[in-house]
Amino acid sequence: MADDAVLLRLIAAVARGDESALKTLYEQTAPKLLGVILRIQRDRSAAEDVLQDAYLRVWQNAGSYSPEAGRPITWLCAIARNRAIDVVRRKAEVQGPVSEDGEDWVERLVDPHDSEGAILGRDALRACLGRLDAMQRDCIVLAYCEGHSREELAVRYDRPVNTIKTWLHRGLSALRGCLDAPA
Repeated sequence: MADDAVLLRLIAAVARGDESALKTLYEQTAPKLLGVILRIQRDRSAAEDVLQDAYLRVWQNAGSYSPEAGRPITWLCAIARNRAIDVVRRKAEVQGPVSEDGEDWVERLVDPHDSEGAILGRDALRACLGRLDAMQRDCIVLAYCEGHSREELAVRYDRPVNTIKTWLHRGLSALRGCLDAPA
């Protein structure tokens, strides 16, 4: 792999729109970045897609790289890592809220002694949760069913705490409106 000075020159050239510099940067750093991605995204085919997306981000953001912020390879690895995490998150969002042990959280609410009204209420909750934005729904489930703090959710979703609070507030309002609506 190239040293920092070479990587700095390549990133600067990419920032100026030099496609051959991007190709050289790719050749010099792709094995390292693919290794970073494979630690997060174990499916090699998906990891290679993430790698391509990471270099697209490098192409788009090379002008924002500042050597004072850290080594070039650290910046490149951070982009690759963040893209891999985003893909894993999106995949988890599509699957819906599942607890750490792999069980659907709504199923854990089932009690064999529940009345018909409780079962219908659970079905209504599931339907209303299904109408929410995936990240709002997951935040609500993690906060109110799993006990995660706003700070933990902020770290998990890489968002400010105030954004998490807004998601929770809006999500609960939407749930309340859905559950209160006549059937």
